[in-house]
Amino acid sequence: MKKYVIAGLLVAGFVTPAFAADFYVAQNATSHKCSVMSKKPDGKTMMMLGTAAFPSKSAAETAMKGMTECKA
Repeated sequence: MKKYVIAGLLVAGFVTPAFAADFYVAQNATSHKCSVMSKKPDGKTMMMLGTAAFPSKSAAETAMKGMTECKA
């Protein structure tokens, strides 16, 4: 019984990070408007601003407010 519990915890530990959603700050290439996306921008129509993904949408929105590219 103990080995099944340990195996279950290990599986849950490896699967849980896969469910973590990342958010990105992106700028439209033509209109230059910024937005928060749950998918990584493609680099053609939407350009990624910054170098990292954010763990929550609110963190991405806060970062977007501080970016100079999004002030216009």
